[in-house]
Amino acid sequence: MYGKLETRTFLAMLVGVSLAFILLMKPFFGPIFWAVAIALIFHPVREYLARRLGDRPNTIALLTLLICMVIVVIPVLALVTSLVAEGLSLYQRIQEGQLRPGDYIDQVIQSFPAIESFFAQFGMDFAEVRDRVVSAFVGGSQFLAKQALGFGQNTFQFFLGLALMIYLAFFLLRDGSKLVDLLIRALPLGDERERLLFAKFAEVTRATVKGNLLIAVIQGALGGGIFWLLGIQGALLWGVVMAIVSLLPAVGAALVWVPAALYLAATGEMLSAIVLTAFGVIVIGLADNLLRPIFVGRDTKLPDYIVLLSTLGGIVMFGINGFVMGPLVAALFMAFWGIFIREFGESAEALSGSVSVSATESQQSDRSGSA
Repeated sequence: MYGKLETRTFLAMLVGVSLAFILLMKPFFGPIFWAVAIALIFHPVREYLARRLGDRPNTIALLTLLICMVIVVIPVLALVTSLVAEGLSLYQRIQEGQLRPGDYIDQVIQSFPAIESFFAQFGMDFAEVRDRVVSAFVGGSQFLAKQALGFGQNTFQFFLGLALMIYLAFFLLRDGSKLVDLLIRALPLGDERERLLFAKFAEVTRATVKGNLLIAVIQGALGGGIFWLLGIQGALLWGVVMAIVSLLPAVGAALVWVPAALYLAATGEMLSAIVLTAFGVIVIGLADNLLRPIFVGRDTKLPDYIVLLSTLGGIVMFGINGFVMGPLVAALFMAFWGIFIREFGESAEALSGSVSVSATESQQSDRSGSA
């Protein structure tokens, strides 16, 4: 009795200390998560270097991290810096009256009055919709402007998080396999289940980050390129915005190029509008519809609609990190239920089979006894 009390007390304290540690690490969730993602994505690179260089873990981890910095971290930092600078410039032009989003919408409605009629069929007041769109546009540019000012004020905090991410990524690249083995020994789920779940975690994280980011880069580059060729102002800004909104499956970059095509048509630039529409539907749209199932859905073994819903839910719940966390939670959910159905379903079938066999043998014995 006393031994059971000791065990329960220890387990309760273990859970309490673990929860306290998780709360302690909560402010660093972003750097920790992306350090894990970097270690998972660049694990094949690390393995390749290990085969070429031999047993030199520190050198291999450092070289892998440098490759990651050159390929991913530095370009992303340059892209984010350009986006913030362009957003600040856009907000300043709106504040100075050089850009009037409401006038652009009014011009589109004057050229295409059917749009207002379309909204009226659903009982929606277009004036209210117009005001909301303008507010969203101004709010978005204001958000970017605040981020630009905040970046300058919180430069130390930003670089501290970046340094922490790189620091953790180095040790995860060096000791990741040992940490996974330690977790498998510690968790009481069964080694086979734990290896399956860790493999699923790595697979989904790798596929989602690589797939979504690659699609975002492709769509952003395509959208920004066609905007630049058509002479649309702020091509770099809109290209980056398309890259960001392309993280949303199904809709994505169309949130940017469709209004731009309507405005070009409203201002009489029909050829540019037709070119942008055709390019958006055929090239940008197909890039999303063809590449997303290949890079994300196929590797995660998730249906397309689950990828869409889990991505949207993840972004709502976790912010920008949600485009990875959402599909990850969905994949782990399906993995857990797959294990449950496979193991407990087979146990239930075996139990029902044994019960039916026992019943049959009992009936046969009764018949022989009565004979």
